[in-house]
Amino acid sequence: MGETITTRPLPAPSVAKGERLLLRQLRDLVSSPEAVIGLVILLTLSFAAIFAPLIAPQNPYDLMQLDIMDNMLPPGSTLGGGLTAWLGTDDQGRDMLSAIMYGMRVSLGVGIASVVIASLIGALIGVLSAYIGGRFDALVMRIVDLQLSFPSILIALVLLTLFGRGLDKVVLSLVFVQWAYYARTVRGSALVEKNKDYIAAARCLEIPQWRVLVRHMLPNCIPPLIVVSTVQVAHAITLESTLSFLGVGVPVTQPSLGMLIATGYDFLLSGKYWMSTYPGIALVLIVVAINLVGDRLRAVLNPRFTQ
Repeated sequence: MGETITTRPLPAPSVAKGERLLLRQLRDLVSSPEAVIGLVILLTLSFAAIFAPLIAPQNPYDLMQLDIMDNMLPPGSTLGGGLTAWLGTDDQGRDMLSAIMYGMRVSLGVGIASVVIASLIGALIGVLSAYIGGRFDALVMRIVDLQLSFPSILIALVLLTLFGRGLDKVVLSLVFVQWAYYARTVRGSALVEKNKDYIAAARCLEIPQWRVLVRHMLPNCIPPLIVVSTVQVAHAITLESTLSFLGVGVPVTQPSLGMLIATGYDFLLSGKYWMSTYPGIALVLIVVAINLVGDRLRAVLNPRFTQ
């Protein structure tokens, strides 16, 4: 009679060790003054965007609160209802501070939603490509190379021309534009993990392949995925703002920072600078803050910087 061979699951990493690593990475992150400044700016703007219905002086898209006689007032003016427009008003009489808060809700929402969906799709495709290899890997990488050879704005414009305007269509277009970045990043990390001993041990224990991918290989590809996702949020927000500025992005009923900039651009040369300048400053602050945090995350999560 043959001996019965029992298989045991691979030992899980120490929770305490993982907590110590996380605390060390957090200390490394906040040790950079630039990253702290970026994080403070990002959290402040995100707070203002999330709670805009509660803290904004005015609901800029409620017609009952608007008065056309308050249009294009300079910063510091008092509106007919007694409200002080610290950043002025636009051509519809909307308080620019309130419009910027609501615009950031749309821009951040579109950027984060598109990055989350694209990263999930790209990570799955990338890890499958590395694990399967062969012709499948070659086919996937050629598709990735083909897509990355075209400018992102061109692909997004073509897709929105086909789909039409709409918040969901903008998110879908950005997902299609971005998934290739994540697929290539995760594939590179997965190829390194594929040749390590713990993957060979998992195969010897006859663990199902899906579990090897999801439980063992994919988690080790998350650090570079986080770095790319952070940077791509800024790229997605910029791309969405560009599309809205060109008039093919979000609809007028859900304006983003890009649409606010486009609305004020027509009056920029007539001295009404605040209608386009202040939304532009908000957009620049968001993008710069995300890039500052993303650059520091890249240094913290890069294995070459980890002892």
